[in-house]
Amino acid sequence: MCGSGSHDCAPHRWEFDGLARAGHYGWSMDVVSTADVSPGDRFAFWREVSAKLWVPYDLARERQAETGFEARVGISGFGPVQATLMTTMAHSVRRTPRLIRQADPEVFKVSCMVSGSGTLTQDGRRAEFGAGDLVLYDTSRPYVAELRPDDSTSRMLLLRFPRALLPFPPRELRELSAVRISGARGVGALSSRFLLQLADQMDGLTPAETARVATLTLDVLTTALADALDTRKGVPADTRRRALTARIHAFIRDHLGDPGLTPEVIAAAHHISVRYLHKLFQQEEHTVAGWIREQRLERCRRDLAEPRLAARTINAIAARWGFTSAAHFSQAFRARYGRSPTEFRQLFPTVHGD
Repeated sequence: MCGSGSHDCAPHRWEFDGLARAGHYGWSMDVVSTADVSPGDRFAFWREVSAKLWVPYDLARERQAETGFEARVGISGFGPVQATLMTTMAHSVRRTPRLIRQADPEVFKVSCMVSGSGTLTQDGRRAEFGAGDLVLYDTSRPYVAELRPDDSTSRMLLLRFPRALLPFPPRELRELSAVRISGARGVGALSSRFLLQLADQMDGLTPAETARVATLTLDVLTTALADALDTRKGVPADTRRRALTARIHAFIRDHLGDPGLTPEVIAAAHHISVRYLHKLFQQEEHTVAGWIREQRLERCRRDLAEPRLAARTINAIAARWGFTSAAHFSQAFRARYGRSPTEFRQLFPTVHGD
C-alpha cells in the first residue's frame, strides 16, 4: 500500500487499475508515473504497480532514498505479449518462493536495456547486463534483479508473455535464465536492434500494426534464445524467416540515411546471399529497393510536416534520409503522395516552405 492512512495515494491506485487494463488489452500506450504521488508514498506505490503489471515482488531501496524515488512506465499490449517501457531509479527486485506460491502466472519476462545497467541472479547464474543486452527471467522460480545505483536512472523494455509460447522443452529453457544475450554482436545484436526500435515506436503503432508486431516480437525472441542455446534447428522455419525479416527491416531503418544502403550491404550484414534477401522480400510482395524507398519517403513526409523542422530545407530533409538527387526525390514523393514536397509542406500552417 502507499502508506498507512494515506489519502493521497488512493486516487493513483484507482487510476492505475484502469490504465493497467487499457494497456494490457488495448493497442495504445498508457502511462503510470510516480510524479503525482506524494514523495513519501512513491516507493510503496511503485511496489503495487510492479505487482499488478508483472508479478508480486519484494522491492528494496535504501530507506533514506525511498522518498526521492521516481519511476515511470508505458504499457502496451501486443496480443499475448505485454510490453512495458520503464524508466526508473535504482532499486532491487526479489522474487521469492513465498511470492511464487502466492501467484504464479507461468510467464517469462525478457528485458532489453535501453540505458543503464543491472544484474540478474537465477538458477545459480549471475548475469551482468547493459544497454542493448537481453536477459530472460523465469517468474516461476526465485530470482534477484538489481539496477545499478551508480546509474541515476535506467530505462528498459520489458516483455511479458506465457512460457508456453516458446517452442523449447523446460530443460532447455532452464538453461537460458540469467544468461546475458549480448546486444553488441551476432543474432543478439540484430534482435536487440529490433527491440530497441520497438521501444522507440510502440506508442505510435496502429491496431493493424500491433497484431503483426506481436508475432514478429515472439519470432525475434525465439530466434535470439535459440541462438543462445545453439539449437536453431528446433525453431520452425517460418519463425526463423519472419525473425530474420524483422531484423533486416530494423537494420534498414537504422541506415536509411546512408546513400550506400544496397542489397549487397544488407545481405552481408545478415550473412545471407543477395538472392535470398530478394526472396525474403518477394514473399512479402515487396522489392528490397522499393521497401527502402517507401521507408525513406515516409521519414521525409514526417519531417516535412514537423513544425520544429520548418527552417530545414526540403533538399536537406531529403538528403538526411538518403536521397542523393533532389529531382528524383521530388518525383518519387509526388508519385507516392500526390503532391510535390513543397505543396505538401504548405498544407501545414506553421511550416513554411523553402
